[in-house]
Amino acid sequence: MNELGERLRIIASFVPKGKSVCDVGTDHGYLPAALCLSGDCRSVTATDIRKKPLENASKNLKRLGVKNVELILCDGLQKVPQEKAQAVVIAGMGGDVISGIIDRCPYKEKPDFILSPTTGASTLREYLAENGFAVEKEVAVSENGKIYSVMLCRFDGKIRHLSPAEKRIGKLDFQDEAGAAYIKKQLSIIEKCIFDLEKSGKRQDFLSENIMAKQEILNKKKG
Repeated sequence: MNELGERLRIIASFVPKGKSVCDVGTDHGYLPAALCLSGDCRSVTATDIRKKPLENASKNLKRLGVKNVELILCDGLQKVPQEKAQAVVIAGMGGDVISGIIDRCPYKEKPDFILSPTTGASTLREYLAENGFAVEKEVAVSENGKIYSVMLCRFDGKIRHLSPAEKRIGKLDFQDEAGAAYIKKQLSIIEKCIFDLEKSGKRQDFLSENIMAKQEILNKKKG
């Protein structure tokens, strides 16, 4: 489907086949359209907290000849029954917003979550780790000059404590071009934080964490 960019293609590939899927914050409706047309999903639902995006999605679905996507006006998954959300996609939002949507989900222990934050990926990784979610797969994808993380996670109840580097880069490594670019960008952000904190003399705890993150990432690169 031509309307899908590279990031949405990767997200779609992460959706387990044969399950009911809910796209939270659907915006234009292209992802649910592609999932429906693939024939690989039991059912496809799309939600948004605002009426206008759902109207846009409805128009695009009609234009593409897609009839089997259910559109629901709601906050996150609040009005979506669990049987329609065996897999949940939440993309195009900040990590703190995504964390809140998962946290408010009444059946958050059940679905496969496919997540792609625009900002605050470290915040999201920390939330997942501290709330019993395992990130089973994570890749980086480059689109329109920006680099995003896409992750597949499931609840297993195990509480995890991430290292400073794990918060920043998750399961990404230097083995592919997009992953290496993502890590390079994070290193640049970390180095700027270190410079600013050393200059200000404040937040020594945060300074130490950034220094540890930098060293851990550099060691990973060497290894």
